[in-house]
Amino acid sequence: MPQHPLQISRKIEYGLRAMTFLASQPLERMVPFREIARRMDVPEDFLAKILKVLVSRKLVRSTRGAHGGYALSRPAREVTFLDVIEAVEGPVHVNVCQDTQHDGCKATGSCTMYGVWKLGQQRMLDVYRSTTLDRLAMTELRGALESGSPAVTAGA
Repeated sequence: MPQHPLQISRKIEYGLRAMTFLASQPLERMVPFREIARRMDVPEDFLAKILKVLVSRKLVRSTRGAHGGYALSRPAREVTFLDVIEAVEGPVHVNVCQDTQHDGCKATGSCTMYGVWKLGQQRMLDVYRSTTLDRLAMTELRGALESGSPAVTAGA
């Protein structure tokens, strides 16, 4: 089934799932890769590629070894929904006319729809920019961690 142009891609969805999971963990805890994939129901191969991008964009840090894994590189309150979206997919454009980097639409100057597309994009970006990972962190996981539940703290 083809993806609708205004539908969020799997890449963005999986990136946000991984980041909200990491946001629910203590900042110093390195979460094993397989634990993220399992808990967030993300295919491992796809997650590996997404995490690599998030590390390169400095939203996530990683360490190798027996106690290795992934963690947010800064507090969840400092990472926005938009940061994650743009890290994994690039700049967000509702319509081709909003894409100034690739010449956009030739009719932009005279188009009566341009203002509507522009306003829609601005409002959407405002929502994504104002939503931080700490607001999306999975509270049930945070509560389980604080109570010391072995099901949550055990590595994968």
